[in-house]
Amino acid sequence: MIAALPARFARLVKVEHTVFALPFAYVGAFLAVGRTPTAHDLLWITLAMVGARSLAMALNRLIDVGVDARNPRTAGRELPSGQLSIVQVVLFCAASLALFLVAVWQLAPRTHWLWPIPVAGFVIYPYLKRWTWLCHFWLGAVDGLAPIGAWVAITNRLPWQSWVLGAAVAFWVAGFDCFYALFDVDVDRAQGLHSIATRFGVRGAFVGARVSHVATVVCLVAVGLGLPVGALYWIGVGAVAALLAYEHSLGRPGDLSRLGAAFFPMNGVISVVFALFRVLDVTT
Repeated sequence: MIAALPARFARLVKVEHTVFALPFAYVGAFLAVGRTPTAHDLLWITLAMVGARSLAMALNRLIDVGVDARNPRTAGRELPSGQLSIVQVVLFCAASLALFLVAVWQLAPRTHWLWPIPVAGFVIYPYLKRWTWLCHFWLGAVDGLAPIGAWVAITNRLPWQSWVLGAAVAFWVAGFDCFYALFDVDVDRAQGLHSIATRFGVRGAFVGARVSHVATVVCLVAVGLGLPVGALYWIGVGAVAALLAYEHSLGRPGDLSRLGAAFFPMNGVISVVFALFRVLDVTT
């Protein structure tokens, strides 16, 4: 039983989805200093991200355990299926918060009093789907704190470029979360939950995703114009635009058969590719 816990906690927080936010945190770090950050900063930013993301996902699962139990797609998750207990997940949340705070205190002083902001965002997000279809954009804003946090963690400053980079991530996440909502649109309606799909239908979810992803590219362009970046940064922006266009070609309102491919693999590729181009822009 105990030997199975690490794998169950990894599934609980979908550790493989770290590929979404962590590369953009690194982008924020590399853009902040215009060179390779120190190993100290990269290590503690990584640990802060692991702690924060684990806390966010575990809180989401705790708050939504009843919702997940009533949804056939999610009823097999670790909490509703009994693979993990409420007490175990609460203890996991406490450990994740502790890791986050220890990491934060190794970074720039301003982060020492900014840390409650993302934690509050983690708690609020699961409740928003009970109230408003704008929950996707709240989720995006919370994930958009990743590059902003990495930026201030190194420089102790928050210039406008950091906020625009955060906005790029926020729109990117909100856009693919509009797609994700389509997996549960009928169940959400039956449970009285809100999403862009339940409010505006399948076509509205596609429009929301497209507008959000156009805004992502616009924000990345604005960041590049505001900083002394090289050619590889712009190639990275072009790659993001091309990959987003391909992602949107994988589905349309009348055909959702390839929607799964649009959600996880493509968005993981987008974050890693852009981070890689930014790293190469600095190091070559």
